Amino acid sequence: MIVRPKPGLWQLFFIMRGSIVPRILPQILGFAAYAAAVVALVRYFGIELSGFTIAPFGLLGVTLSIYLGFRNNAAYDRWWEARKLWGQLVYDVRNLARAVTGLISERQEQRSLLMDVLAFCHVLRGQLRRIDSTADAHPFIGEAANTLTVFANRPDEMLRRMGKRVAALRENGMIDSIGYRILDERLSAIAAMQAGCERIAGTPLPFAYTLLLHRTAYIVCLLLPFGLAATAGWVTPLFTALIAYTFFGLDALSEELEDPFGTEANDLALDALCRVCEVSVFEALGEPAPPVLEAENYFYS
Repeated sequence: MIVRPKPGLWQLFFIMRGSIVPRILPQILGFAAYAAAVVALVRYFGIELSGFTIAPFGLLGVTLSIYLGFRNNAAYDRWWEARKLWGQLVYDVRNLARAVTGLISERQEQRSLLMDVLAFCHVLRGQLRRIDSTADAHPFIGEAANTLTVFANRPDEMLRRMGKRVAALRENGMIDSIGYRILDERLSAIAAMQAGCERIAGTPLPFAYTLLLHRTAYIVCLLLPFGLAATAGWVTPLFTALIAYTFFGLDALSEELEDPFGTEANDLALDALCRVCEVSVFEALGEPAPPVLEAENYFYS
C-alpha cells in the first residue's frame, strides 16, 4: 500500500512509486509508435482518410469507459471489503485478548492462547498471499509451527488448535461454561473473517468480462490512429498514447485491486496489520510490544 502526501504540480507528472505507468508503459509506447507508423504511411503514400472521423471512436470510448468504470468499482469493492475484514480481525484479536486476560487466571495459559492467535494472523497472511509464512509463526508457537506444513488450510488448523485449548481450559475447571462461550464466540468471529477473505481470494471477477474489456481496449487503440491521422497529423501518437494510458491504466489498476492480498503497490498492508495485532496482544499481556511498522519509500507491505 502506498502512503504518501499529496504531490505537488511538478511531482504529479514524475511520480513512479505507486503509479500504474511502469506496468503499462509497453502498451503506451507501443501504441504511440504504432500511431506514428500509421501517420507516416498515410503521408508517404498519400492515403485519403478524410472520410474517417473521430465520432465512432467517441461512442466506443464512452461504452468502454462505462465498462471500465464498472470493473474498477467492482475491484475497489473487493479491496475495501478485504480491508474491512482485516480491520475486523484487529477488533476481534483485541476483544479476545481482553477476554482471555479477564477470564483466565493462569498466566501461561493466557500467553499460549494469545500466541496462537498471533500465529493465526501470520499463517492467514501467508495463505492469502500464497507464500510460506511458517517461519513468521515460529516466534509465537515455536516448533509447533513446523507441524502446520502438513495441513492444506493452516489458518483453520490454528483455529482448531485454539478451540481445543479453550475446551481443555473448561474441562480443567479454569473457566466456566459462560467463559467458554465468550471465548468460543471470539474464535467464531475470527473464523468468519477468515472465510470472508477466502471468498475474495478464491472468487476472481468473471474472466469473460475481463476479456471483453481487453479486446475492446485494443481494438479502439488500434483503429484510433486512422480516425485521427487526417485531422491531427503528427499529434496523433500523443493522443493515442493518452487514450492508451487511460484505458490500460484503469484496467491494470482494477487488476491490482481485484486481488487485494498481494504484494503490489496498491495491495493491502497485511504485514503492518499483523504487527498491529502483535502490539495489541503484547500490551494486553503487559509485555514489551514490538514497534509499529513504518512505510519504506512510501510503501507499506
